[in-house]
Amino acid sequence: MGLRFRSRRFACTIGRGGVTTAKREGDGATPAGTHRIVGMLYRPDRIPRPAPWATPIVVDDLWSDASGEAHYNHMVRAPYPHSHEALRRADPLYDLVLITDWNWPNAQPGHGSAIFIHQWRRPGVPTEGCIALRRDHLHWIAAHLAPGARFLVPARG
Repeated sequence: MGLRFRSRRFACTIGRGGVTTAKREGDGATPAGTHRIVGMLYRPDRIPRPAPWATPIVVDDLWSDASGEAHYNHMVRAPYPHSHEALRRADPLYDLVLITDWNWPNAQPGHGSAIFIHQWRRPGVPTEGCIALRRDHLHWIAAHLAPGARFLVPARG
């Protein structure tokens, strides 16, 4: 079906585990439901600020995926001794990241972390649970997006 925004449709990919109503850490699934965009991150060394409310990703920025830890499913800074994902990646996937409110801000242990909207590797290649778009489509959406925008991931029947 793709992603619809401002009367336009964009091809996207979802998690390798499909869509789920019972999201668990590491299942590779994209959580179904109505979600909100709660933040925007970008690599200032690679792209210009995509929107006035975007926050730059710096070298020490990480995202905790350590279920049960106090900062689970939140941005943290290195050094961070628990399981995490680097936000400043060698590849371009996180050059622009829309942060969703899945299991945030009051994260429940084991219910999934780092559910973002970001650039895809290439068409049809699934994510680890995020929603991914072609680079130019992601940038167009980011330029027209307001903080708190809602989006729906329908449960599959």
